[in-house]
Amino acid sequence: MKPVAFDYQRAGSVAQALAALGDAAGDVKLIAGGQSLGPMLNLRLVRPARLVDIGGIEALNRIEQTTASVRVGACVTHARLEDEAGAIDGLQPLAHAARGIAYRAIRNRGTLGGSLAHADPAADWPLVMAAWGASFELAGPDGTRRVAADEFMSGAYVTALRDNELLAAAHLPRLSSRGRWAYRKFCRKPGEFAEAAAAVLFDPARRVARVFVGAPAGRPTSLPALAHEIARNGRAALRDDLIAQACEPALAGAPPARRQACQAMLRRALEDVLS
Repeated sequence: MKPVAFDYQRAGSVAQALAALGDAAGDVKLIAGGQSLGPMLNLRLVRPARLVDIGGIEALNRIEQTTASVRVGACVTHARLEDEAGAIDGLQPLAHAARGIAYRAIRNRGTLGGSLAHADPAADWPLVMAAWGASFELAGPDGTRRVAADEFMSGAYVTALRDNELLAAAHLPRLSSRGRWAYRKFCRKPGEFAEAAAAVLFDPARRVARVFVGAPAGRPTSLPALAHEIARNGRAALRDDLIAQACEPALAGAPPARRQACQAMLRRALEDVLS
């Protein structure tokens, strides 16, 4: 199957991309790696009049470091994070998360920003970024604004992006030397989207503890009570009753098998952090 005919424009800068968004009155889609949008075009789930290619914009392909954080451009591919994050102080665990996304051929093309803007509930990056405490830089005609990762996605395929904005970058705080982070997911076979996933961050030097579960819900769900238990009592958070109770808001209405998978992934992520 082939998509409906569309015009194609290659943007040379963020300003050009934003101008195209403003001119098209909502009938335009941005494309970089195309690993989500391509299949949707072929299945005719979307029928934009114009595609604006932002994959070659240099400003969106940078990884920039400061003392406290790392800015990752929206068009940085999963493969680059897989290959390069391990060498960035305080960002090493992201390489593990990137390595588990689909297959290398997809990671070579798929981008961080594309995955986040698509906002599939079973995707890796929305959950990983929420648990990490990242924030997103959204560029629009009136300048840029920042949105916390755990507030960016409001539901399945629904985000805080406005029609005239693009996601320019993710800002990730560095872990301290005492920081621990874990991400666990359950897939029927390698390369598939997760049926259950959990991410845990505990960085006592920064007084940060976060616990999130993902795939069963429409958006990453924070479990603040369990995060507080980690910070206060450490391995006491591994109690089965606490894990089941904490997961309950995210799993309401979920079938038993998915509930069990989510709790198992959460336990494994907690064990990784608290071991």
